[in-house]
This record gives sequence, structure tokens and C-alpha cells, in this order.
Amino acid sequence: MKSDRRKFLKIAGGLLAALPSGAFPLRVSKPLPRVLILGDSISIGYTPHVVELLKEVAEVSRPAENCQGTTNGVKKIDTWLGDSRWDVIHFNFGLHDLKHVDPVTFQNSTREEDPKQADVKQYARNLKAITEKLKSTGAVLIFATTTPFPDKPDGPLRRASDVKAYNRAALKIMKKNGVLINDLHSFALPRMSALQIPKNVHFTKEGSKVLAEQVAGVIRKEIR
Repeated sequence: MKSDRRKFLKIAGGLLAALPSGAFPLRVSKPLPRVLILGDSISIGYTPHVVELLKEVAEVSRPAENCQGTTNGVKKIDTWLGDSRWDVIHFNFGLHDLKHVDPVTFQNSTREEDPKQADVKQYARNLKAITEKLKSTGAVLIFATTTPFPDKPDGPLRRASDVKAYNRAALKIMKKNGVLINDLHSFALPRMSALQIPKNVHFTKEGSKVLAEQVAGVIRKEIR
């Protein structure tokens, strides 16, 4: 029996010696925390930079589509969440809700008399439903306030004065639900001329990078 055991150990030792160095790591790395970003084209602009900024500490992803407004969000939130486990969810809705649309075709409108995609009361109802769904995931939630823009920018009609009302409604919901706030509105407001495309709601490439630094910094603080 001892002879057989010695033979086995000798063979096993030889096999181990033949393996390349590092074939058996001393420890198994834990999977990186998973971060989901939900939002409109503003988030589409900054997400790739957030991915790069957090590549060592988190796996960051977002839906392959523009999340648009809360009306779309209510319909698709389950699809966006999927079956994945999320550790942090950074989300925003607002720019699409406050734009004017044709009440018949639901296409973007430049007419003052046409309604908003979702008035502030409907926005609040939709956002509340979305937030409740996100809370059920157990992830740390971070809501980004809607970024500022010049009055009546190019594209569908948007009034700059509406942003405060929509952000105010959103912040009330987030406070009630204990959701963390990334105040991108206050962050971007004093530097609009440097970061934003003129007469537009969107940001320059450099502007998106600056927003990404703010977003990544807030997310990094919540990664466990």
C-alpha cells in the first residue's frame, strides 16, 4: 500500500511539474460589481467613458437603445433589467418627457400648443413606478437630475423653464424612496457654454467626457 501511494505521489508530482506556471492561481478573483446605466442620449454620450473610467472596478453596461422618456421606461423597464443581478443602477428620465409632441402622430413637434410627451404629473407617476421596479432589484440606486439646455433649442420644442419643475418632481420621489442623487443639472449649469453644443440639448464629445467623470465618481463611491 505504501509503495502504491509513493508511486501515485510521484506520478502526480510529475504531472503538476509539467503544467505551465500559473496554471493553478493562488486565489480566484471575485467577479466585478455590475453597474447598469439607464437614460436618454445624454447618457449614451457619457457611458463609453464611464466604462473606461471604471474598467478596473466594475462591469458597466446600458441597454442598446435610447431609453427616451418615462412612458417608454414603464413599458420596457423589465426588459432592460433582464435576469441579471445589478449592484448599482444609475438612471435618468426627463428630456424626452418635457418635449412637445403631436397629439395625433406622437411625433416631435415645434408647436407650443402641442402637449408635452408626459406632463409633469404623468412624469411623476411614471417615474414612481419605474423607481419602485428598480428598488425591487436590491441594487444601489442613483438618480441623475436632467441636464440644462438653452431655451427652445434645435429639434422638438423644449422650454428651459420646464427643467426645474421636472427635476423638482423627480427629487421628491427619490427622497421618499431613499435614492441617491447625482445632480448633473447643477454640475453642468455653470459650464454649459464650454460643454454643450450651441442651441442644443446635447453635449460635445469633450462635454460628455466631463459628465462621465462626474458620473463615474458618484458610482465609484457606491461600489462594494
